Amino acid sequence: MRCLSQSPTEAGFVQDPYPFYDAVRAEGAFVLWEDYGIPVTARATVVGAALRDRRLGREAPPEFAPAIPPHLAPFYAVEEHSMLELEAPRHTRLRRLVLRAFTTARITALAPEIAALTNELILRLPPDGCDLLEHFAKPLPVIIIARLLGVPEDRAPDLLRWSNAMVGMYQAGRTRATEDAAVRATEEFVAFLRDYIALRRSRPTDDLISHLIAVEEAGEHLSTDEMITTCILLLNAGHEATVHTIGNGIKALLEGGFGGYWLTKSRVEGTVEEILRHDPPLHLFTRWVYEDLTLAGTEFKRGDRVGLLLAGANRDPGPWEEPARFNPARPAQTHFSFGAGAHFCIGAPLARLELAASLPILFQRLPELRLAEAPRYANLYHFHGLERLLVRY
Repeated sequence: MRCLSQSPTEAGFVQDPYPFYDAVRAEGAFVLWEDYGIPVTARATVVGAALRDRRLGREAPPEFAPAIPPHLAPFYAVEEHSMLELEAPRHTRLRRLVLRAFTTARITALAPEIAALTNELILRLPPDGCDLLEHFAKPLPVIIIARLLGVPEDRAPDLLRWSNAMVGMYQAGRTRATEDAAVRATEEFVAFLRDYIALRRSRPTDDLISHLIAVEEAGEHLSTDEMITTCILLLNAGHEATVHTIGNGIKALLEGGFGGYWLTKSRVEGTVEEILRHDPPLHLFTRWVYEDLTLAGTEFKRGDRVGLLLAGANRDPGPWEEPARFNPARPAQTHFSFGAGAHFCIGAPLARLELAASLPILFQRLPELRLAEAPRYANLYHFHGLERLLVRY
């Protein structure tokens, strides 16, 4: 297996990681990324096969589970109940119960609310120009998730603060200060949700938390800890990813000169899929190997870890013609921005809806929308999103 070295925090990589992914893909099905110490792949067929292969998963085999430092115990206590980290049968049970409350109908019904909030946020924009990340991309998804959960909207700043601190645990080059901030946020978030769930047990309403309390299948219910972790997952995964996707998408549209024409009713779905494919918010997803196996001609042993470069697979020239080019007219094909297989992102329908409902209104209401400076990406890897998005209108 060939080895490649690339710091995930190096300035050039932060601004454009795609040449490295191209180099990984050119070297073979798997390449050892020395900086992470794991084999990675950027080939679409291999990423797709690995995501769907039940011999690989998110949960570490017991004998290979990393030791949890005592100061991180509160953070990983939440992770123990996360759908994102579990495998069958616990993952299957938890996902099935959550989907009984987090239904397609419930998500679809949010479209008018997303549209109304989009108009409201546009009315609040400072005159002439602003940072669209701060004034639009960040508040929209966190307010929608607060409303979905039934959490008072005035707690949205707390949700945003907790989310930002907790996802720092997944970024390259994290420090003890990052870890301490994540633990504080976890403890505050858990305490808030524990009290709020107790309130909803005695006074249910038509919100997601009340429905999570009520779901039952074959006599099984979600425990309070499972509900807490599910709510945290919906916020952290859904909010962070949507913020970056909105920012990256608006950047791509404006840099390419694509205006409201590509966001009309008959075109918006394809444009949203191209936004998700071209510059997704999550670039690296890791998997543990559960049994000795050969994948794409490469041998792995139980306890090995592999890295799936989702963004690299999305730019594989095998499935996609001119994959580096942002092209809203591109015919729809399967991309990997939401993963695949058993862990396909449960929030994908909501993320797609937020983009499809908000971007057409934004470009219609601000027909002179344009970049005020060349956008730069923040040092967030393995997330990928902008530092800011200064625009004029």
